[in-house]
Amino acid sequence: MPHISKEHQDYLKQEFGKMTQPVKLVYFTQEFECQYCQITRELLTEIADLSDRINLEIYDFVKDSEKVKQYQVDKIPAVAVEGAYDYGIRYFGVPMGYEFSSLIEDILDVSRDSTNLSEETKQQLKRLTKPIHIQVFITLTCPYCPAAVRMAHKMALESEMVRADMVESSEFPQLVYKYHVSAVPKVIINETVEFEGALPESNYLAKVMEAEGKAMVTK
Repeated sequence: MPHISKEHQDYLKQEFGKMTQPVKLVYFTQEFECQYCQITRELLTEIADLSDRINLEIYDFVKDSEKVKQYQVDKIPAVAVEGAYDYGIRYFGVPMGYEFSSLIEDILDVSRDSTNLSEETKQQLKRLTKPIHIQVFITLTCPYCPAAVRMAHKMALESEMVRADMVESSEFPQLVYKYHVSAVPKVIINETVEFEGALPESNYLAKVMEAEGKAMVTK
């Protein structure tokens, strides 16, 4: 039974028809698939089948060590959404539930090589000089989580200094314990700055700049 209904398939075909550049979904699994690896692979295959501009590449987490290192993958299931470049957009865990919309919107943004972030935010991100790693802990039933994930992924697309991960909490309990995740969305930036909730763009940006030690520049 397909994970995407016929009605949603028809809608996605129309949306993917707006794509301007090819997008590659780079998926990491293993020979003996993890609990959510099979369903993730099936979902990605269905998405790729809806457009000839979406390509799916599948790698083994154990055997394809060079690719694992290249994409900085340390757990599975893992998905990178790549366009003209590898923007550092990552999904760790199955992107279903509310996060399915995040994946679809990421595909469209990556295809356009642009986001709807404000020009002010884009200029502030250009000031980054140190790597920024954003981890967004979510659950698939959280209606507020996609906004936090999408904001992180948009910033990754706009800045080569930013790498942004969606982390599905139930699949990685060791990380939930490590980061004391008791509510979602919870955002961890460079292991030093954290917050809960889906902040507005300007507040989210301020946290990113704080993690690098820079103050916001105002006109």
